[in-house]
Amino acid sequence: MANLLIIDDDVELAELFQDYLQQEGFNVETVFNGRNGLDAALSGSFDLVILDMMLPDIKGTDILVQIRQQSLIPVLMFTAKGDDVDRIIGLESGADDYVPKPCTPRELVARIRAILRRTDNSFGSDMDKVIKNGPLQLWTEKRKAVWFEQELDLTSTEFNLLEALARQAGQVVSKNELSERALGRPLARFDRSIDVHMSSIRHKLGQQADGHLYIQTIRGQGYQLIKE
Repeated sequence: MANLLIIDDDVELAELFQDYLQQEGFNVETVFNGRNGLDAALSGSFDLVILDMMLPDIKGTDILVQIRQQSLIPVLMFTAKGDDVDRIIGLESGADDYVPKPCTPRELVARIRAILRRTDNSFGSDMDKVIKNGPLQLWTEKRKAVWFEQELDLTSTEFNLLEALARQAGQVVSKNELSERALGRPLARFDRSIDVHMSSIRHKLGQQADGHLYIQTIRGQGYQLIKE
């Protein structure tokens, strides 16, 4: 039974979601301000944080940055409907996924379960094996990634994306397939989530000696990890 933390100053909505999530079998705690929410998120008591980007005392993005400096706990963010800028900033700051407000409790549950499945399970049946590609090594059971003998600091979604590419190194993986594997949902029209996460992974991997990227964009098709 997963322990969830909701950080949202909309008391009525947060309590509505809390009641619904508890009926779905989750343990849920709700905090109505950013400062106490940040302390709770870093307490080690929760499996996932649901974070509103529009908080009165601290910006949700600032809370997210501070969480990511100390923890890899999955974060699902609430964003204003149609606010692409807020959404992209949140993803760039380390959020795993987003839900636009207003949303139905049913959609929220689906997103939460998708994130928790990705955190707890890898894509294949050979969970105890190491995926290797040149200087990249992935331990899917431990969810550990090593790059040139240095451990990578990846979010849950970033790890899943890199795993999906590494399993098919040298092959093009479509954005829709990556979305299904890493986000647990089909890629929506105009959804840039995969691109934002991929940009973050590329930044962490850096460039090859000749200046080329290890993860290549195949225009109109998807992404490809160079096979070594």
